[in-house]
Order: sequence, then C-alpha cells, then structure tokens
Amino acid sequence: MIASMLDLVRLRVLVAVARERSVTAAAEALHYSQPSVSHHLARLEADVGVPLTQRAGRGIRLTEAGRMLAARAEEILGRVESAQSEVAEHAGLRTGRVRVAAFPSALSTLVPPAVARFGAAHPGVDVALTEAEPPAALAALRNGDVDVALVFEHGEPSAGDDRNVTLTAVLTEPMYIVSPSRREWTGDRAKLNTYADDRWIAGCERCRTHLVGACERAGFAPDIAFETDDYVAVQALVAAGLGVSTLPGLALVASRHPDVRIDRLPDDQRSVLIATYGRSPAPLPVQAFGAALDAANTVPTWP
Repeated sequence: MIASMLDLVRLRVLVAVARERSVTAAAEALHYSQPSVSHHLARLEADVGVPLTQRAGRGIRLTEAGRMLAARAEEILGRVESAQSEVAEHAGLRTGRVRVAAFPSALSTLVPPAVARFGAAHPGVDVALTEAEPPAALAALRNGDVDVALVFEHGEPSAGDDRNVTLTAVLTEPMYIVSPSRREWTGDRAKLNTYADDRWIAGCERCRTHLVGACERAGFAPDIAFETDDYVAVQALVAAGLGVSTLPGLALVASRHPDVRIDRLPDDQRSVLIATYGRSPAPLPVQAFGAALDAANTVPTWP
C-alpha cells in the first residue's frame, strides 16, 4: 500500500488536477488521455482509502484530503527531481539535462549567453528552455517540471514564502514610463500622475498589480484599456497613441520601438532572481548553470 501511495505517476496526475481544476485540462497539460487521468485518480483514491475529488458543476475540486495530498505530492515530486539531478553529479556533468523556465524579457537577454557558455563548458548536458511568468515558473519548479526558474519581484528581493525554494538575486532593473515620442506633454514625464487622465496598457497579472498599486500611491486609479504580456506589443500600442505603460529595463534592452519615449521612474525597480528547489547547495548541474548565468552576464547599460 505504501508503495502504491507513492506512485509518482498518480501523484503527478493529482497535482495536475489540483492546478488545472478539471480532468480534461489536466489531461491536456500532461498529454494523457482523459480516461487515463480518471483511472490514475481512481487508483490513487483506492490506495489512500478516502475520496480525493468531488464534483463541482461541470468540473471537479479536491476534497480537504485531496488538497493536503496534492501539496505533499508537489514536495515529493520536487525532491525526486532533485535526487535525480544529484545522481547526475556522479557523471561529472558529462550527460544529463537542465530544464530552465524564464520570463520573456529574461529569456531574450540573460538566458541566451548563459546557455551558450554552459553548453561550451558542458557539451554533453542538454538545456531545455521554457517561457513562463513567475507564478507558472515557480509552480513548475515545485512540481519537478523544471530545475531552474528565473523570476522577478517588484521592489527589493525577498526571501520568498516557500521554505523549499531558494531564491538568489541576479540583478535589479529600473522601471520606465513608456509614452508616445511625438506627443506633447505638460508636467514631469517621470511621474505617474502626469498620465492620470490617459489610458493605460497593463502586462501580466503580477505587473498589473504593481502598476495599479503604484498609480494609486500617485493619487489616481489607472484606466486600463489593454492588457498584454508581450512587451513588443506594449510598445507598438503606445507608439500608435493608444495608451501609456510601464516597462522594466530588460524589456527595453531586448526591444526598443523607435516611436516611444521612455523616462526612468525614480524609486521604482524590479528584482530578477534565480529560483531552485531545496536548500543550498543545489545539485551540481543547477549550480553549473547558475555559475554560467553569473559569468555570461553583466549588468546591462540601462536605457
């Protein structure tokens, strides 16, 4: 019974159902058939002897026991992946794989030189790259789907709220207000309240939350007309006169539209961090990738 309870496939299915909140979506995420997901759930419920799911409209939701087991399953899967990486240390980094998740502007700037340097030093180790915003990247890290996650936090870097995830600061990037270059303005263009009457373009959920909070501290609620995670699209919308926005330094290093003006916002910044699962030291392949990231990148010359 104990061996069955710790069946990794069934635990991975439970974690996917908890994350996706439906059997269909979990099956798509895992690339399984829907009957296969249902079968694994039923077997897991038989193993533990208590219901793990219950109907909720057209979908399902986890019972209290299901939520508890799903949380533990995330830890178990992460530890298994860490153990597999540690075993790879004995191969002397001659073979293996490092899976990296990063948000778009980091994937466009910080990651490519790091991967190139890592590949030159360890040609037998593959690097798999996934684009993901911080919440999804951290979830993938906890689930054992990636080994390294590049994430960001607005303001000063924190220690994080998950004792199983280790966060290490990479750099701090400034924030900018992005406005149409041809438009005439009155007021200080480096202050948010100058744009209180304008429409705004917001980014990812975490970026939108930061933008709304910053505008509220400046004395107004932003009129958000468009939302997109694509920093190239943000600048195109601004250049077309459809609104204003804020962007971090790495996004502007990666791509700069010729018809926008940027003004650095004082006292506003974003911290870029590398996240690994488990306490330091990380498995050797993960350490090696972190070292390559440090060695390959210097702090950019901010626009």
